[in-house]
Amino acid sequence: MDSPHDTTYVRAWKDASFPILRPLDFEPLVDTLAKARVVMLGEATHGTHEFYELRRLISEWLIVKHGFRFLAVEGDWPPCADLNHYLHRVPAKGSAREALESFHRWPTWMWANAEIVRLAEWMRSHNSRTLDKMRAGFYGLDVYSLFESMQAVVDQLEKINPFLARRAKVRYQCFDAYHRNEKAYARSLLRFPEGCESEVIEVLQDLLRLRLSEVEARIPGVSAALFDARQNARVVKNAESYYRALIQADDESWNVRDRHMLETLDQLLVHHSEFGNPARCIVWAHNTHVGDYRATDMAGEGLVNLGGLARQKYGADNVALVGFGTHEGTVIASHSWDGPIERLRIPPARSGSVESAGHQLAGEFKAEIFASVFGSSASSSLEEFRDHRAIGVVYDPRRERWGNYVPTSLSRRYDAFVFVDRTQALEPFIVGADLREIPETWPRGQ
Repeated sequence: MDSPHDTTYVRAWKDASFPILRPLDFEPLVDTLAKARVVMLGEATHGTHEFYELRRLISEWLIVKHGFRFLAVEGDWPPCADLNHYLHRVPAKGSAREALESFHRWPTWMWANAEIVRLAEWMRSHNSRTLDKMRAGFYGLDVYSLFESMQAVVDQLEKINPFLARRAKVRYQCFDAYHRNEKAYARSLLRFPEGCESEVIEVLQDLLRLRLSEVEARIPGVSAALFDARQNARVVKNAESYYRALIQADDESWNVRDRHMLETLDQLLVHHSEFGNPARCIVWAHNTHVGDYRATDMAGEGLVNLGGLARQKYGADNVALVGFGTHEGTVIASHSWDGPIERLRIPPARSGSVESAGHQLAGEFKAEIFASVFGSSASSSLEEFRDHRAIGVVYDPRRERWGNYVPTSLSRRYDAFVFVDRTQALEPFIVGADLREIPETWPRGQ
């Protein structure tokens, strides 16, 4: 039997919510989100079909109806750049699935899956019917691609400025002893703490000093290549800081990663803004990155995240944070780091949790999915802290009684929420993972 406390919470949540019985029912949510400059769409797991599907539908709507310019995701810059080239027909041939084979860092299923193929094919078709300046892009926000980004910097500079390419290559030779093994570099910092920090900073400084006007006369259309080279150099610098923080202070590595995500997002917004018209964008990342850290126990642990930092930088009115959740179902995850892909059972949510209340509300709506919009008029009951489930790429359902829940003030952590009562596992396709690389989402799994 529900407690009076639960009943009050569910009633307050219901007042801010509406059932989703067909895709068009998302229109009130999308129109509300479209008032923001940055819309962040979360997920409670990295392996749930419905989270990808619904984020895809919302994103397509925002792009077509409201002119959002790009999608930025919790993925590495170089493979996302390969997919972005496909969306812009560079190269003209191939398929989305072939483009997604660049995602070889474990867990490959985060981006090498059927829903991303559908999204990519739609974006490519949309771009083919759209003016150049309004074509939608796809970019990676993450920090892991140390060696891939180094190679990309050198490759781009060889086209732009061969002298700087040679200088970058010499400086990046500092990493040669580690044979493209990020784990080996991280371990080396225990013995040689100076590492290659100064070298990666010098390469980025060279690129930032290189003015576009200096190369445009020689190489028409070079701005995209220079932007890509600078961003890869920025990834290299911040990736080196990330692996350094892993060795020195594990908690700080989380902050390095999320601050890099914000820095990348900011560069993308500037890059896509024209003639005083600020660009607008969509972000896909786990709830732990999207939901404001100040409405969880993260702040007390000295941790920050992308959603909270974005609110602080751009203003809360310009950022819309959307959480996603589920009561039970199945999920793609693994029992261990670098482990095999598994289809695992998500047990019914813990009593008294956000998800348990969501299950009650779904029953009242007689709907599998409902959406919520929290505003200044939202009940104070929704500000109370409740356990909110977070499932990463490493997951063991048997251990839920000890973990997987984050204390959360729902209406403070998010501006909106999408709840799917019963979910299904994502449909991945197999891409060989390079197990020398530190996995996506390391070390927390989200």
